[in-house]
Amino acid sequence: MKYLALLSASVLISACSLFESKVDKTRIYVANGIITADPAKPFAEAVAVLDGEIVGIGSEADLDKAFPNAIWDGQYSNFVIIPGLIDPHVHMTLGAMMYGLDWVPPWDMPHPDGLVKGTSSKPALLQKITDFNSAKTDNSPLFLYGYHNLVQGYIDRNDLDAISNTRPIIIWHYSGHDFYMNSAALDLFEITADMHKTYEGVTLNEQGELTGRIFEDAVAPLLPKLAPYLLNPAHIEKGFNGFEKLLIQGGVTTIAEMGYGIFGRDFENLVLEQHYSASDPYTLYLVPEHRAFAQEFGAGSPAKIAQLAKDDPRILPQVKLFTDAAFYSQTMKLAAPGYLSGQSQGTDGLWVTDPDDLPALMSSYWDKGLDIHIHSNGDAAQDSTLSAFSKQKPGRDGQRLIIEHAGLITPGQMAKASTLGIGISAASHYVNFMGEDYKPVIAEKSEFITPLASAFDAGLRVTVHSDAPLAPPMPLLAAGRHMTRATREGGVSTPSERLSAEQALRAVTIEAAWSLGLEDEIGSIEIGKRANFTILAANPMELPGESWGAIPIQGVMLDGVMHIKP
Repeated sequence: MKYLALLSASVLISACSLFESKVDKTRIYVANGIITADPAKPFAEAVAVLDGEIVGIGSEADLDKAFPNAIWDGQYSNFVIIPGLIDPHVHMTLGAMMYGLDWVPPWDMPHPDGLVKGTSSKPALLQKITDFNSAKTDNSPLFLYGYHNLVQGYIDRNDLDAISNTRPIIIWHYSGHDFYMNSAALDLFEITADMHKTYEGVTLNEQGELTGRIFEDAVAPLLPKLAPYLLNPAHIEKGFNGFEKLLIQGGVTTIAEMGYGIFGRDFENLVLEQHYSASDPYTLYLVPEHRAFAQEFGAGSPAKIAQLAKDDPRILPQVKLFTDAAFYSQTMKLAAPGYLSGQSQGTDGLWVTDPDDLPALMSSYWDKGLDIHIHSNGDAAQDSTLSAFSKQKPGRDGQRLIIEHAGLITPGQMAKASTLGIGISAASHYVNFMGEDYKPVIAEKSEFITPLASAFDAGLRVTVHSDAPLAPPMPLLAAGRHMTRATREGGVSTPSERLSAEQALRAVTIEAAWSLGLEDEIGSIEIGKRANFTILAANPMELPGESWGAIPIQGVMLDGVMHIKP
């Protein structure tokens, strides 16, 4: 009996010691305001963290009482803590390719090497290309990224031949979906007029000659020929490091590669193995792209993705599909009357997935329990996407479909999306960059470019993303742009679609987490969630939207580990 009493006392003492040891490790951070993105407790004075998890949130007095032996940390007492910012749609390998290039953008763009000033006319663009060509000291091809036809004017093979008829010149359109080449580049990559019979994206003029524009379906066979220039290790390292630099500047804690496999899983895995690690100040998730996985695994693609998601915590149990083509290159699919001007004038854009095939394609993944992200830009594309999803069986509890980009979406389409439980992950930059330029192209439809206030009002879950490298991976800048709806020319596009500060912050925190199926882990400052914070020098809730992108970022906390911005 005495032995049992001693044993019980020993167990009790050990338990108390363990409890005290655990409490001693708790660290309480105080701040000049904590914005939680939790409607039940939107603001707090302090947050308690243990082993990378949030264990307490509230007033200093409440936490002092709950954790009497905790360590108090006042290093952020002059700063504001918000949930770790999330960019739920980026392209890391594509970004490494683009951020490793020199740029000729139509508007000012943040670049890893600093702000690149835009050029807004064709003569200025051609002069910039000429300057880059003259600066090259070897005979290698000249690759430049960022051209946009609606702002800088249409260029063709003849314009580029006038700069050089010997050096291959390749101009990558801002959308990432189009290339413009001179004759030397067309010869280098063995592109001929006969290829137009197979690929719609090999464009010809009225005389049946190559214009130099290669886009959409013609890009896939071109990529292997571009690989030695854009996918070589030195280029990828430069661009990947630059991408990470911008993520740090933006205070981003979580990103999702929304197209895993497009450049080959083996290659992309190698890139991540060499350039991404658990010590980086952000968490990277991967969303498999249907066409890449179908090419590799055929009809077994859904099952393969489901299995990979179980085996690899980086891979989400989700898939990326496409309905139509690109917003920037005027190839998204429009309802009548189609494109009124621009390089697609007289057409209505391109399907990536035929509407008749989309329901079955969705079902193949949906019935495996996978969430679906679907690139759906034009108003005709939304009709196809909504129709296909309405034909699906009830999904598992919590299963969801997210419309990616939502370049154009009407009130009626949003109402239908709401009844179907669909979410929207909208492009952060369409309104600011193209709100004015698209007016003569699509007329009154420009009012329906990413109308996010209406989406919130319709009860939709709404987030915004950069689609980096097409816009900077800076969520506060993105959220602020949807608060102002400002165009780059100084106007305002559909003022009624401005977001409130609360909606804007939710769009880059908890709503972004929801779009990735991670709302139980990240996106708000709540007990039981991971300690992911972004530390700001000012309170965004007290500032107008035009100031959000300029709020200084001190650093981020990721799973309880602080990373100070260099």
